[in-house]
Amino acid sequence: MAGGEDTLVTAIFLLDLVRQICSVGISVAGDKNKNDSVFRKDCMDLVRRVSLLTHFLEEINGQLGKLDALGSSSSSSKEMNWWSDLVAALQSAHNLLSLAGSFQSTNNSDGTAKNIVTLFHGVTWKLEKSLANVPYDQFDISEEVQEQVALVRAQLRRATERYGSMNSREVSFPFSQQIDKDVDQAQKGNGLTRSCHVENSGSVNHKVAENIETSVSGSNGSTGRTADLVASESNAVDLAKKGSLLNKSTEDLKKPDTLKIPHDFLCPISLELMRDPVIVATGQTYERSYIQRWIDTDNTTCPKTQQKLEHLTLTPNYVLRSLITQWCTEHKVEQSTGLANGRIRKSDGSFRNVSGDMAAVQATVRRLSSRSIEERRAAVSEIRSLSKRSTDNRILIAGAGAIPVLVTLLTSEDTSIKENAVTSILNLSIYENNKGLIMLAGAVPSIVQVLRAGSVEARENAAATLFSLSLADENKIIIGASGAIPALVELLENGSTRGKKDAATALFNLCIYQGNKGRVVRAGIITALLKMLTDSRNRMIDEALTILSVLASNQEAKVAIVKASTIPVLIDLLRTGMPRNKENAAAILLSLCKRDPENLACVSRLGAVIPLTELAKGGTERAKRKATSMLEHLRRLQQH
Repeated sequence: MAGGEDTLVTAIFLLDLVRQICSVGISVAGDKNKNDSVFRKDCMDLVRRVSLLTHFLEEINGQLGKLDALGSSSSSSKEMNWWSDLVAALQSAHNLLSLAGSFQSTNNSDGTAKNIVTLFHGVTWKLEKSLANVPYDQFDISEEVQEQVALVRAQLRRATERYGSMNSREVSFPFSQQIDKDVDQAQKGNGLTRSCHVENSGSVNHKVAENIETSVSGSNGSTGRTADLVASESNAVDLAKKGSLLNKSTEDLKKPDTLKIPHDFLCPISLELMRDPVIVATGQTYERSYIQRWIDTDNTTCPKTQQKLEHLTLTPNYVLRSLITQWCTEHKVEQSTGLANGRIRKSDGSFRNVSGDMAAVQATVRRLSSRSIEERRAAVSEIRSLSKRSTDNRILIAGAGAIPVLVTLLTSEDTSIKENAVTSILNLSIYENNKGLIMLAGAVPSIVQVLRAGSVEARENAAATLFSLSLADENKIIIGASGAIPALVELLENGSTRGKKDAATALFNLCIYQGNKGRVVRAGIITALLKMLTDSRNRMIDEALTILSVLASNQEAKVAIVKASTIPVLIDLLRTGMPRNKENAAAILLSLCKRDPENLACVSRLGAVIPLTELAKGGTERAKRKATSMLEHLRRLQQH
């Protein structure tokens, strides 16, 4: 592999292998015959992680022939191992997806299931190890791609630890050299076909609106486009009371009072079995939907310990979720809320037969690809209407394979088709499991294009879609690197009122990821936010202050905020703003003045002491803390 031509061929081969893995995920996601795979969540996670490597491989592809990263005829075999290790790891991942996606749980399959868990452990470890050995310093890699690779490696490390904790109680971890051999043997022993189902089996945890298109979210970035914030859907069922231990044969069911759920598996708020456990700042674990509801009602303490939450980030508890999944499998407790054998599970644990609905949805999805533009227009309009009505419809539409087709329709020259396609994707994204399928279908670049050049309504809904997708942390990086931020800033500055609100919500959520803060500043957001603060109609002051409060801790943003003469505007808001505006203005000023005597002196010269003193006495609790801290800084400045 000394020559540049051989290097290029190998690079193309590796890219093709990654794309094959991604295409497997897309094609199998709609395979309703394999919806019962025990490992569909694991398959989905693995495919998503591998897909994030595409941009990295594309960037280094053109550089391999010019660098000695692969080694030359004089290079040692050790220097060349990173490349062959990465190829081997991806091939192992491809083989494992074929096995795990087709595995069906039976009474005699416990041993095979444990072996597959072991194989997932081996493949994730092998992938992370091969990525760790890549000579990154020999390549000119963009900052965005470096962040994506770092994200993949972090996710693989966590996954390896999670599978390791399962294996330590079940089976020993095989040497990595045995992974492919074990996959082949397992396939032969079980007669499994080489296909997998990657539908995400996690529960729906974010706020859901049955009518997603009715209104615009608030400015805090935590809600979707809905006029009424309805309670989030949850798969958690009170097993002790309702006894919903569901399986194919009623003879296998245990009486509800004979099953004791481990205490650590119960949410402290609902006392129900957790399906999506998350960790809060105090280290306590809760079911996501319940703790999110707690936070959304302006609670800032930990429900169990009553300690103040230092931050409101919810971190998935992957280890506990795996343990709960394993326990549910062992005790025949139904976990999935998705589509299985023509049935959808309802909130009370019972099932609804949707075979007739499935047939109708499948027929509509087929019409999306019709040669007739009138048929395509009618079909996408119907999909939009159906996806707006209920979560069941969102499950059915995704299960019928509509998402990849809708993504292709985003590039249609027909305005109506484009508007309805992007709005359908928005509606579908509200169901948590569909987010991964949308990302896997490569929707983001086309959504960004609609955001740049679509109709008014299409741009609004494209922004709302990016917000919905960005609720997943890994998607914040992908969307930030996609070119979406300049388009969102442009919409924030020049869009319709609804478009501006959608853009503000999406930008706020993207800025939660530190790496996106510099991007929004370079895209010119500070100028747009200052215009919103000085708008005499006061339509979006809340949104502007909320975004500024997130940005003010970033050094690049801090410099831009001060340079734009924002401090006088903030001080004026301390005097005349609404209570919430005063609170945020004080918080932003405090961030700007910490460890910055020049900014502090500017605040003092502009007469901020009086309004800060008034706020320290009569503001909200948070406003009092911020104002008091600012006054203390000003006193220290005068003493010097």
